[in-house]
Amino acid sequence: MTQHPNDPHLAATSRAPGKVWLVGAGPGDPELLTLKALRVLQQADVWLVDDLVGAEVRGLATPGTRIVSVGKRGGCRSTPQDFILRLMARYAKRGCMVARVKGGDPFIFGRGGEELAWLHAQGVAAQAVAGVTAGLAAGAALGLPLTHRGVSRGVTFVTAHQQDGGQPDWRALAASGMTVVCYMGMAHPERLQAALLASGFAPELPVAVVQRVSCPDQRHGAATVSTLAALVCGQALASPAVIVIGEVVAHRAQEIATLGLQSMAA
Repeated sequence: MTQHPNDPHLAATSRAPGKVWLVGAGPGDPELLTLKALRVLQQADVWLVDDLVGAEVRGLATPGTRIVSVGKRGGCRSTPQDFILRLMARYAKRGCMVARVKGGDPFIFGRGGEELAWLHAQGVAAQAVAGVTAGLAAGAALGLPLTHRGVSRGVTFVTAHQQDGGQPDWRALAASGMTVVCYMGMAHPERLQAALLASGFAPELPVAVVQRVSCPDQRHGAATVSTLAALVCGQALASPAVIVIGEVVAHRAQEIATLGLQSMAA
């Protein structure tokens, strides 16, 4: 991606310095946007948009809004993070209201904390708008409670993909008895399954996998820890997806299996 020196949004201006909003656009369904997110998006001069933000959300922009794709996807060519940071600051310092539009919630595996700290260090006004993260949306889409009295007293969001190559403390999570929602675990399902089993997760513990949650082409399936890889590979499930692990899945496992991999479009 290249800069646009003739972009009127970057032209010299006497306007007061602008502001950056880190906007959580939710998992895909535009109806899951908050009212605040919609207001900010429709007032923004410029959107810097992640790959996971779909066409329906982009279609909510007001005429004249500049929309710049700054995708970052694992295993794909991505826009350098340093470029995104500098572009946000440059637009804001020229007086623009900038929406950094992120799938899900900016502060849940979305680099929102890093971006907010960097912008503040540059003297750029910045604020976050919460969004519905995919883990929460997956529970609602399947009628699956992530916490349930007498079954699970808590829920933990983890990522199976860490920059330093490390792993979550799976053993501690297994011992907690809480529901675990795993992001970015689809690239190596066999490796994830082996790590769960080696860390004390029961082979028969129920699991649900939800791909493109809340979108018209949502796909999902039910398995156990010992059959997780077979489900993912056998049904060709892929990112973006979340994996829900825990006894709470048993409350909906039969219905999920009956629905199979059907679309959840309303």
